Amino acid sequence: MAAPPLTTYTAPLSSDQVKALRQLLDDSGFDFSPKPYTLFFAQKNKLSVAVYEKGPKVLLQGKGIEDFVSFELEPKILGEARLGYEEVHSPEMFEPHFGIDESGKGDFFGPLVIAGVFTDRAIARAFLENGIQDSKRIGSDAKIRALAKMIRQTPGVSLDVVQIGPERYNDLYEKFGNLNSLLGWGHARVIENLLAKRPDCPRALSDKFADARVIEKALLQRGQRIQLEQRTKAESDFAVAAASILARAAFIDWLERTGKRLGLTLGRGVSAAVKETARQIVEKEDSAALRRLAKIHFRTAHEIAPDHYAAPPPRREWRK
Repeated sequence: MAAPPLTTYTAPLSSDQVKALRQLLDDSGFDFSPKPYTLFFAQKNKLSVAVYEKGPKVLLQGKGIEDFVSFELEPKILGEARLGYEEVHSPEMFEPHFGIDESGKGDFFGPLVIAGVFTDRAIARAFLENGIQDSKRIGSDAKIRALAKMIRQTPGVSLDVVQIGPERYNDLYEKFGNLNSLLGWGHARVIENLLAKRPDCPRALSDKFADARVIEKALLQRGQRIQLEQRTKAESDFAVAAASILARAAFIDWLERTGKRLGLTLGRGVSAAVKETARQIVEKEDSAALRRLAKIHFRTAHEIAPDHYAAPPPRREWRK
């Protein structure tokens, strides 16, 4: 099945490339008109070209994008072939599969959120065009939320988000005894939920965090089978990147919503500010409140309330 035609395309530009592109558009008979936040905006037939101040970057919209990129923008301005590069060199990213990722596992406050996204060729192309990338490379919460909304609105997409609140997380951690087993259980739940929506999906991809047998065992207990793949830097895959954005959006929404209710700022990670907030919570309520708001197996819980939370066991030294 042929890929749908591009309706949008974006690329970063250098200052010299901005000048060269303006000259190219002028020579090609494009009509220029003012537009906010742009260095220039031009149109010809049903194709529009906007070069934004921030970046700078070029945004193409309308019809005829493939031809303009392949025959004008890439050879004359960018100096390299980019369009279709991902599909040629990483075809597996455009084949039907689930991408799974999580957010919150390294943060004292907040839930562990595991998300999964189904993609195929058309969905992956849409994600590529709209700048979907690993959430860790996106510094703006507003951008995370905007991309999460776009992912949810993409035609044909299937997704699932499992949010394990701190109290439930602490119960499960005590049951499983380690984070990798808990993560494996959570990944299995997401895959299971996605398989109910897309039972024909052949493969699931996630970052390498533990023995894949943990997930396989959890799935087999319910009679589910799927090819599981784990690899480092899996977030370069569009499905995994989309899952990372959905998980991050749910995580920051929880922090913001709960922080407002408490009248406090619940920070991320395990910083000095996070520890100070934890102390305020214990003073305002009691030590047990941390169990409802934080991951108590973190050493931070013992540091803040040593009489209530035991110190975690010392890390074993690695030996050959």
